[in-house]
Amino acid sequence: MNKHTLWAAVFAVIAGILQSTLLRRLAVYHAVPDLALGILVFAAYTNGVMTGQLTGFFSGLLLDFLSYAPLGFNAFIRTLVGAAAGLINGSFFLDAMLLPMGLCACATAAKAALQYILHLLFAEAIPCYAFFEPTLWVELALNTLSAPLLFGLLKSFGGLLAGGREK
Repeated sequence: MNKHTLWAAVFAVIAGILQSTLLRRLAVYHAVPDLALGILVFAAYTNGVMTGQLTGFFSGLLLDFLSYAPLGFNAFIRTLVGAAAGLINGSFFLDAMLLPMGLCACATAAKAALQYILHLLFAEAIPCYAFFEPTLWVELALNTLSAPLLFGLLKSFGGLLAGGREK
């Protein structure tokens, strides 16, 4: 594990703690922006698949301890999302607005779809979004709108979170 993966996982866990404590008080329809997911997407996009997978797994595992979800639930979902975001590493120019918004919107939709698939497989043991309730859609909007600000903030930590290209 390289230093970029370690720091991205640390940032994601700090964001997860902020989400579950401070941001919960500001929730709209019980939805808060998933900053940890945004950090994962940033780290995976800037560093590649391996960093995305490892950051997703370790940050997801630590987030599993903060939630009521079964152990490994967040780790599994975030590993897949991190790998997918890492696959497009360097494919697009990382602009300040549209790409971060698109990446975070796609990651939120993928997270919701994976949760639904796991819910179908394991029924009551796995929580999922109700697609016709506003919680998912508010979270999608919050993640999409907060992405440019989050990516801009994370770019200022470039030495810690962004490295060279994977071979």
